[in-house]
Amino acid sequence: MPDHPIAYFITFTTYGVWLHGRATGSVDHRNSDYGSEFIPANPKWELLDRTQMKEEPYLLDSARRKVVLDTICEVAKFRGWKLWAVQVRTNHVHIVVSGEATPEKIMSDFKAYSSRRLKERLGEIGITKRWTQHGSTKYMWNEESMRECIDYALNGQGTRMEHFDGSLDERGNAGG
Repeated sequence: MPDHPIAYFITFTTYGVWLHGRATGSVDHRNSDYGSEFIPANPKWELLDRTQMKEEPYLLDSARRKVVLDTICEVAKFRGWKLWAVQVRTNHVHIVVSGEATPEKIMSDFKAYSSRRLKERLGEIGITKRWTQHGSTKYMWNEESMRECIDYALNGQGTRMEHFDGSLDERGNAGG
């Protein structure tokens, strides 16, 4: 096994859409390891989380998804991180990336700069909560696990939305 992972599979969700106890499952700090079971449905826990929300759930429409994708590509290029795959969905983002930083730092930068660009480009000055507090940071130690995560990020989500598949056009812009 190498001394450090060859890539990270980073997933983060938008604020208020993936609450604990939801019918389709959720994770918490006690059961967040790769392959661990989701927390079973618990309507009371979901209702409790919902009543504690300070803002409405945040969803990414097509314009917002495009801003987030462009920003992730811009930040990765600036930081010297290698993007293998990105898919920006309505309520979450999947990223397969390699870089000389912790996955927490990478995720934090992507979220912070995406928030800034959404404010700048779409005038979202009144919205303060776009993302959940953390997210998922899985380490990939070999090519096979990386290929599986790339495939899941791009093809395991239903119809593709705004995405980057590792290719660039002649101007250096993300494909998809």
